[in-house]
Amino acid sequence: MDVYRAIKTMRSIRQFTQENVRDETITKILEAGRWAGSAKNTQPCQFIVVKNHEMLNRLAACGKYASHLREAAFSIVVVTEPVALAAEFDSARAIQNMMLAAWDEGVGSCIATLQPDEDEAKRALAVPDDLKIQQAISFGYPSSGTPTIEGKPLKDVLAQTGRKPLANIVHYEKWKQKSAH
Repeated sequence: MDVYRAIKTMRSIRQFTQENVRDETITKILEAGRWAGSAKNTQPCQFIVVKNHEMLNRLAACGKYASHLREAAFSIVVVTEPVALAAEFDSARAIQNMMLAAWDEGVGSCIATLQPDEDEAKRALAVPDDLKIQQAISFGYPSSGTPTIEGKPLKDVLAQTGRKPLANIVHYEKWKQKSAH
């Protein structure tokens, strides 16, 4: 799949089949994260691959909107030093790369924070106290069921469905007030 098509068709997938994802595919996803750009090439991200369903359930309990981790074939938890230069920005770049590489392989994904209980997630994963869990991403083959968020229909949780028109979000040369219609 070409990159532009992958960007336009990728959506957050929160319901997965029970099919395992091949180790070669997981490695490709991790390589995509490793090759993400990094501020001053500091490469602050480290990745924890979690396949154990007991651990996925434990992690799902740590985040307010992380229940999709329970159904995932695996998760990748992104860890950085808390004060690393642009660590949050770099982790987001790595995550987007991994999600796009997964989608290219037919694997769906969804990002989650492990807040409000990052400390419990760190204990579960044996992450040292001086490091920060940035996010966890669930991965698996998409289920054909109706998409939900925390068991609720998308329209009940999302601000909107679809994307805003380009004309509503792009300004050229300087800010231009948009008409209200």
